[in-house]
Amino acid sequence: MMYEEIENVCVVVRLRPMNVKELDKSCQSIINVNTLNGVVTIYNPSIADEPPKNFSFDAVFDCTSTQVDIYNEIARPVIDKVLRGYNGTIFAYGQTGTGKTYTMIGSNNSPRSRGIIPNSFAHIFGFIAKAKDNQKFLVRATYLEIYNEEIRDLLNKDQNQKLDLKERPDVGVYVKDLSGYVVNNADDLDKIMSIGNRNRITGATAINTCSSRSHVIFTITIESSQVGKDDQQHVKMGKLHLVDLAGSERQAKSKTTGIRLREATKINLSLSTLGNVISALVDGQSLHIPYRNSKLTRLLQDSLGGNSKTLMCANISPADTHYDETISTLRYANRAKNIKNRAHVNEDPKNALLRQFQFEIEQLRQKLKKCSSKTPNSDETKKNMFYANKIENIPKRKSDTFLISEATCLHAHVSYHTEKLFDSHCSPDFIKLKQTQSEKEALREKMLNLQNKILVGGENLLEKAEAQDELLVAAAIELEDRKRREEQLKKAIKEKTAECIDIKEKYSSLQEEAIGKTKKLVKIHSMLLSVKAELSDLQQEHQREMEGLLEGVRSIGRELQLQELILSNCIPLEYQTLIERYVHWNEDIGEWQLKCVAYSGNNMRKSEINSNDHGHFVQTSA
Repeated sequence: MMYEEIENVCVVVRLRPMNVKELDKSCQSIINVNTLNGVVTIYNPSIADEPPKNFSFDAVFDCTSTQVDIYNEIARPVIDKVLRGYNGTIFAYGQTGTGKTYTMIGSNNSPRSRGIIPNSFAHIFGFIAKAKDNQKFLVRATYLEIYNEEIRDLLNKDQNQKLDLKERPDVGVYVKDLSGYVVNNADDLDKIMSIGNRNRITGATAINTCSSRSHVIFTITIESSQVGKDDQQHVKMGKLHLVDLAGSERQAKSKTTGIRLREATKINLSLSTLGNVISALVDGQSLHIPYRNSKLTRLLQDSLGGNSKTLMCANISPADTHYDETISTLRYANRAKNIKNRAHVNEDPKNALLRQFQFEIEQLRQKLKKCSSKTPNSDETKKNMFYANKIENIPKRKSDTFLISEATCLHAHVSYHTEKLFDSHCSPDFIKLKQTQSEKEALREKMLNLQNKILVGGENLLEKAEAQDELLVAAAIELEDRKRREEQLKKAIKEKTAECIDIKEKYSSLQEEAIGKTKKLVKIHSMLLSVKAELSDLQQEHQREMEGLLEGVRSIGRELQLQELILSNCIPLEYQTLIERYVHWNEDIGEWQLKCVAYSGNNMRKSEINSNDHGHFVQTSA
């Protein structure tokens, strides 16, 4: 029976420091972060007497937190699970310019400034290097981008090619024709990431000079095999999605126009769909989860409410000018932490490449044995082949007297052995031996190629990333010590708080009843003000979201009008009527299909079409 781990999506918040623009404008900080208790407090700069709002998360990080701290505390546990066969997803969410790309990718300035994605490379291959020598691994990677609701392969030479989303019962949602690469070390993954980042679309806005204009998903699949108690090879497959989302933005602040405005509209629509999915999952009563409303949510379908260990890192700014966006991000993240996932180990999956490679290697070994048994055993034939190869490999340099004399000597020596074989330049034994040797070399080369793709536990596969792995391990040990000290501090604070409450209760019992009730009244009044402020904020946020969605609808309406104008001017009306009659939209796969074709998996078969008197067509079985 498959064991499932039911747990909530882990949600953390990272506060970046003030940037140059915010400091130049003399912005004030409206955020307080309690890293010990995981609480973020935000103050409304517009209403001075409004009570502050508190949000609690699994962890919060202030502007002094380092990349290594972030990785070890929140990302390492997810990747440890992936290495043991679970699916894992880590994604950064927030307003544009809050440091999502820095959190996920970082920079190459120093080992300490590298983000979650590159740090995971050293972690993965460090684990493989320390694994038992009877374990075998296969690691492969893909890198894709969702730009304007179109999927691009960031590792493809043709960056204009658009890829389609498909779905199969055995593998779920996947991207057709997406290129995947088998990697042997952390440097290979680094190169893949660098190539993909060069192809990624970015652009300047009023908020961020290098704003990500697309969502990107870097996926690492780790397959491992080990002999079980039943003496059989068992394969586990963990899939890690590392997602850098494009930032939400308001046109009034980002001042986007033209192409940038169109990009922002698509980004906001996909993030709005992501929010709707989160709300529907948290609600628990929704019969329909709108995964299909966006390509982003379809690809993250398993990560939200499915088979995955999921981590969301919400990035925020401390500046008072971004209050609306920050409160929106905190509410978004606060909802997401209530999503429940059901993760389980992926054991012996049908689409595992490792088992397929091992099977092919064994087949190649058998073929090599057969080739060896077919090799002519004649000592004379082997001797002639030896001398013939010697002659073929002599360099053709007439000025070299030594080589000429060597060739003459070899020709003389081989003349006796090859007299019978080379009478007609095509002795059957000689040709058979030559063919057998060529087959063996081809099989051996193919087998070595497959063997090189399979990694064995205990090998040093880190190369340049070894220093990075050592840095992460040292930081992890330091983090454990810090956690122990924090736990001791929490315990001490709890004891002091309990003592304080006891003293207050003793003191309050001596006071007049009116004073006690007044205190309660003041507290209730404060709570009432807080609820009213929250309601006002939610109404304003709802209004902003509605305005954003309406702007998106207007943009799509303009696009639709343009397309209808093109159609009416390029395609005659009678042909448009025929197309509408014989084509229908397939909601399951998101494609238009002909009514006169029956679809079955990847195969299609024409169906007989009968028409009735009213011009309607009925599909019958083929």
